[in-house]
Amino acid sequence: MLNTKLKPVVLAVAGVLVMSANTFAADAIKAEKVEVVSVTPLPGIGLTEDKIPANIQKVSGDKMVEQGAATIADFMNSNMSGVNVVETQGNPFQPDLTFHGFSANALLGAPQGLSVYQDGVRLNEAFGDVVSWDLIPMNAIKQMQLIPGTNPLYGLNTLGGAISLQTKRGRDVKGGAVQALAGSWGRNNAQFEYGNLLDNGVDYFVSGNYFDENGWRDASSTTIRQMFGQIGWQNEKTDLNLTMSLADNDMVGNGLVPQEMMRNLGRQAIYTKPDQTINKMAFLNLTGSHWLNDETMLSGNLYYRNVRTRTLNGDINDDVDEVGGTNTYQTVALQQAACIANTNNTPVLDCNGALNRSNTRKNGAGGTLQVAFNQPLAGHSNQLITGVGFDYSNINFFQNRQYGYLNSDRGITPLSYYQDHDEWTSLKGDTYTWSGYATDTFSINDKWHLTASGRYNHTKVENVDQINPPGTYLTGHPNDPLYDQTLTGNHTFSRLNPAVGLNFTPTKDLTFYGSYNEGSRAPTSMELGCANPNVPCKMPNAMAGDPPLKQVVTRSVDLGAKGRLGESLTWSLAAYHAENDDDIHFTRTGTRASSPGYFSNVGTTSREGIDLALSGKFGKLSLLTSYSYINARYEDSFQGFVGNNLNKTKVAPGDLIPGIPANQLKVRGAYQFTPQFNLGLNLLAFSSQILQGNENNGYYSNGTSYLGNGRAPGYSIVNLDANYKFENTGWEVFAKVNNIFDKDYVTGGMQASSMFDKSTNAYVGDDYRTSLFAPGAPRAGWIGVRYEFGGAKKSDSVDRD
Repeated sequence: MLNTKLKPVVLAVAGVLVMSANTFAADAIKAEKVEVVSVTPLPGIGLTEDKIPANIQKVSGDKMVEQGAATIADFMNSNMSGVNVVETQGNPFQPDLTFHGFSANALLGAPQGLSVYQDGVRLNEAFGDVVSWDLIPMNAIKQMQLIPGTNPLYGLNTLGGAISLQTKRGRDVKGGAVQALAGSWGRNNAQFEYGNLLDNGVDYFVSGNYFDENGWRDASSTTIRQMFGQIGWQNEKTDLNLTMSLADNDMVGNGLVPQEMMRNLGRQAIYTKPDQTINKMAFLNLTGSHWLNDETMLSGNLYYRNVRTRTLNGDINDDVDEVGGTNTYQTVALQQAACIANTNNTPVLDCNGALNRSNTRKNGAGGTLQVAFNQPLAGHSNQLITGVGFDYSNINFFQNRQYGYLNSDRGITPLSYYQDHDEWTSLKGDTYTWSGYATDTFSINDKWHLTASGRYNHTKVENVDQINPPGTYLTGHPNDPLYDQTLTGNHTFSRLNPAVGLNFTPTKDLTFYGSYNEGSRAPTSMELGCANPNVPCKMPNAMAGDPPLKQVVTRSVDLGAKGRLGESLTWSLAAYHAENDDDIHFTRTGTRASSPGYFSNVGTTSREGIDLALSGKFGKLSLLTSYSYINARYEDSFQGFVGNNLNKTKVAPGDLIPGIPANQLKVRGAYQFTPQFNLGLNLLAFSSQILQGNENNGYYSNGTSYLGNGRAPGYSIVNLDANYKFENTGWEVFAKVNNIFDKDYVTGGMQASSMFDKSTNAYVGDDYRTSLFAPGAPRAGWIGVRYEFGGAKKSDSVDRD
């Protein structure tokens, strides 16, 4: 049932829909083209959009290339309704992307709520459901779909939506292209692609992407290496396709910075260093389809995915401040001497810095078998799709901590030895998921279309602690199961998630829809390994097991309309309400961003809002504009990260969820001055947001030890892109300028504490509460050249409605 807070929105939407229906009832304007959209991650026969009870946003890979987007998330933030990105790591390949208040984050510990698919394979990592955006082959993407809502057909973790990516094939992209780009921050980017279709039905495609830059913040270099290959064969009935993705990436993202340090040292300043992530991947995916007859298609896939991740994080040692160690030393030299001397043979008491290392090996394998039936039922158009799937993942996670001292540049110099095994973690986890799904779309007549769907998921998670067997208790708590440090445990989660939707299409150019959906997310090995409030962990640097968590269950209602005004303008209006039961939240037990904590079920949270979008082409001008309102709140009380606040001690019903701006406005305009020259402009505007660490919304400043106001201010920026094609030569010159007015802004952050003096930025061994921000990048520009050859053509474009 819709929350009463959304009723005014729904009434407003209903009013607009009624007026639109009256406007369009008299005459139908013929649509220029009919688009077919896949309704499952594995492509099937597909449905026309007027039969799908959702406002799916679509874009071709060519559109992303034209705007010079570095990643999928970068493009989505600039162009797609309801999407915002918080640059928590300050690295373009490690974004925290949010859609309708649900997150797809590159960092462990965030409450994930979006699923991401590439050619039918879920890319969310088995360890924490994170999304490694750097592993997606950017210049191999043919099409992207953003599916809103809790669609059960897209499986686990589809709480707020799904992102489905389809890669290029040689039959779509014949010929080749090479391009190079250079500019600000020492950025160099080289790409190539080549595809072909042979007379015997074999097609192939290969692409590569090399990206290297120093970064605009201190000590923040990044190198990205991606390769993608495809070979396929097709005849009248059968289609086989094998793809391979390879990646070898080295990224530095130095995270949030205190507002005082940013003010004193500049926006490029960092808190501590290093903060390095190395990702390596090998991914094979075999897909196939066969028409059993003119109305029945059998399809399926088999995949194997191996990802290896190593991290190196230089952090402040929280325990020094807690026990009164080096906080008595007021100079860098004395701090270093105390750590090196280590008189008590306990570096945890004498060293103000630590290097945290982790090594994670993730293997995934599985497949899906699907049958699509397109036969009429009782004389009415009907499409039925059924499928079964199995996914297996194995993770091996190891971490250790090496103590050291903080240097004047806030880097960490380690001691020559590691701390004992109490500071180490070694976890082996296996996850098995069996699923079955079905969806049927029945046309009651040519105007009304009913869809019913469901998916059953059964997930088993087996964790084995490689260091602490069951019965290993925290020091001082012998034989007390509440303080058992072991990560070993077996957990099982099962659920049938239903969905039903109804479409009404009074004309070819107007569609109304409504749907009810349920979805779920099973806790991952990582979350189950850090769920004990009595034994908090540092993510991802230490873990401590049980009690078990409950799976998250989301129920959502979506209402909306979409259509066409005249021959050149399309529009969409959507309202949604989603409630998460047993939402999983990482609660810190201290006041710092690096403080330990634990995962727990915090009750109910809700997200609701509206999306309004208009797009069209008017002569030489193409225009796209969208507005989104998002109201994301906690609906139950729980003990949050409240050590920063002076008044409230708990999160209360109605408190806003951090990291989500309530209002978003995006405008994209492109003008074709000549057939060769095109100029594009993006305006992005976001309202303020609550900072992480201020979950109870109660933070305020006392002017001395409590600074900041617990919010990140709103901002707006303008980006510019241009390209010029030399006629009949294959050559193209392009350029991009971000933040052309050089606005100072922040994309989000955390209300936490700083160990550095407000004026001198020197380590002082004591903390104060303040706002740590993710600074937005300053003005930057790049220029590049592209050459297309061998009959190259762009892949079939699919414009967004």
